[in-house]
Amino acid sequence: MSNSFGMTMVEKILAAKAAKDRVVPGELVNVEVDLALGNDITAPVAIKEFKRFGLDRVFDPEKIVLVPDHFTPNKDIAAAEQAQVLRHFAKEYGLKYYFEVGRMGIEHALLPEQGLVRPGMIIIGADSHTCTYGALGAFATGVGSTDLAAAMAIGEAWFKVPATIRFEYNGQMPEWVSGKDLILLTIGKIGVEGARYRAMEFAGSAIDSLPMDGRLTMANMAIEAGGKCGYMQPDQITFEYLEGRVDRAYTSVYSDSNASYESTQIFDVSKLEPQVAFPPSPDNVFPVSDAKGIELDQVVIGSCTNGRIDDLRAAASVIRGKKVKEGLRLLIIPATQQIYRQAMEEGLLADFIDAEAAVSTPTCGPCLGGHMGILAKGEKALATTNRNFVGRMGHPESEVYLSNPAVAAASAVAGTIVHPGEVLS
Repeated sequence: MSNSFGMTMVEKILAAKAAKDRVVPGELVNVEVDLALGNDITAPVAIKEFKRFGLDRVFDPEKIVLVPDHFTPNKDIAAAEQAQVLRHFAKEYGLKYYFEVGRMGIEHALLPEQGLVRPGMIIIGADSHTCTYGALGAFATGVGSTDLAAAMAIGEAWFKVPATIRFEYNGQMPEWVSGKDLILLTIGKIGVEGARYRAMEFAGSAIDSLPMDGRLTMANMAIEAGGKCGYMQPDQITFEYLEGRVDRAYTSVYSDSNASYESTQIFDVSKLEPQVAFPPSPDNVFPVSDAKGIELDQVVIGSCTNGRIDDLRAAASVIRGKKVKEGLRLLIIPATQQIYRQAMEEGLLADFIDAEAAVSTPTCGPCLGGHMGILAKGEKALATTNRNFVGRMGHPESEVYLSNPAVAAASAVAGTIVHPGEVLS
């Protein structure tokens, strides 16, 4: 192969699904979709559009996934009717993957857990954090509800091939530093539009040793940097995660050594502090030491970003044997039923309840200001979620700070934003 023919992982996946030998950034391609996802906010719009096509079948009832997770368990009549649209559509069209309350989880934690995500896939979802699945070596990106409707009908989507930025993280991460801190550091450096419509390739020695939960967190927040997608190339950690989950054959795809990148960003993380994003944007990032002393009214540990078992373990290891600061509310939201059960079996839920936290069934809930923890005027929250725009979690005059779960747990004990080491010392 000549030097001019190197491609990135994303370019290779798009080329294969477009039945082309090669694609280049900026090229428009029509591709086959392996999985199409909708939730209780976005899918009803897609379903309404799909019905206008007058079709009596979807393109493949095993490649459409519907997950009611945003306003569920239903918070009001409107939410109940939104969820009902999904339920009826799934039954009418014989969809294999409809996840009812009690079976469901937050979509971007649920799909990998259920073995629905494999390397080399193209996954679209009518939710911006669909980019999460890039952690498993897929091309995954958010689309609009009308694009979802078209995909449900014909199993195809079109894209402009994104240029790729490579991000290398080198060094051994200090204690209490996680994937959340790596992605917050990155967004803080490049800004919320720094990777606009770019693929973000995450690599380096720190990524090589990063557990899957941390990788999912990083890919999840690629959209907060404007990224079209974020991904890690499959390795042994990927294969171990997929073992026992995925029952179909898959082929891993890798960037060529002579692939062309728009740019490369290199970070030394060996002395990195936990990071905190201040309001009103995920790129307003500072070391936790600069956030020390900010008083809080609420702490939320959960979401598609940080509601996985490693996140709950980290939080429990900090809070175990302690109490939530009087006057502060701590909400714990395991991301799926399976994670909830595992946390229960490991005694983590007992740790949280003993600390006087509230533990919720899986839901996106407060992350988008949906329900289960809305902020009043003037209140401040620290959350392990992905966005902290004005009014994101409630009143437009409330404030949201973002951190990793260990910092969140420590801050719930202290009542102010604090490094975990200070609570444990």
